[in-house]
Amino acid sequence: MTTLADQFSAATKANFEAQIALFNQFASKTFEGVEKLVDLNLKATKSSLEETHDAVQKLLTAKDAQEFFSLSGAQAQPSVEKGIAYGRHVAGIFSSTQAELTKTAEAQLAEVNRKVISIIDEASKNAPAGTEGAISFVKTAIGNFNAGYEQLTKSAKQAAEAMESNVTTAVDQLSQATVKATSRGSKK
Repeated sequence: MTTLADQFSAATKANFEAQIALFNQFASKTFEGVEKLVDLNLKATKSSLEETHDAVQKLLTAKDAQEFFSLSGAQAQPSVEKGIAYGRHVAGIFSSTQAELTKTAEAQLAEVNRKVISIIDEASKNAPAGTEGAISFVKTAIGNFNAGYEQLTKSAKQAAEAMESNVTTAVDQLSQATVKATSRGSKK
C-alpha cells in the first residue's frame, strides 16, 4: 500500500509532466498559427507585387490624363477588396489558433482535474477517521474552481465571438462604404 505522501509525490510529478506537455502543445499550436500567418503574408506580398507591376504597365499605356485617372480609379476597388479579404484571413487565423489553444487547455484541465479527483478519492479511502469534513471541503473547493473556470471560459468564448462579429460587421461596412466611394469617384 502506498502512503499519502507517495501519492501526492506521484501526483505532483504527473502534474509537472502535464504542464510541460501543455506548454509544448501551446508552443506547437502557436507556431502553426504563425506559420499560417507567414504563408498568408508571403502569398499576399507576391500577389501584390504582381498586381502592382500589371497596374503600372496599364497606367503607362494611358493616352491622356483622363484615361490615367480612370485606370487608377479602376484599380482602387479590387485593391480594397483584397485588403478586406486579407484582414478576414488574418482574423480567421487568429480565431482558429485561439480556438485550438482553448481546446488544448480545456482538455488538459479536464485530465488534471480527473487525476486530482482520483487522488483525493484514493486518499479518502485511506484517511483516518474524522477527516471526512476536510476531504469534503477539498472536493467542494475543486468543484467551485471548476465551476468558476467553466464560467470564465464561457465568458471568454462569448467575448471572442462578439469581437469576431464586430470585426466582421466593421469590415462589411468598410467594404460597402468603399464600393460607394469608388463608384462615385468613377462616375465623375
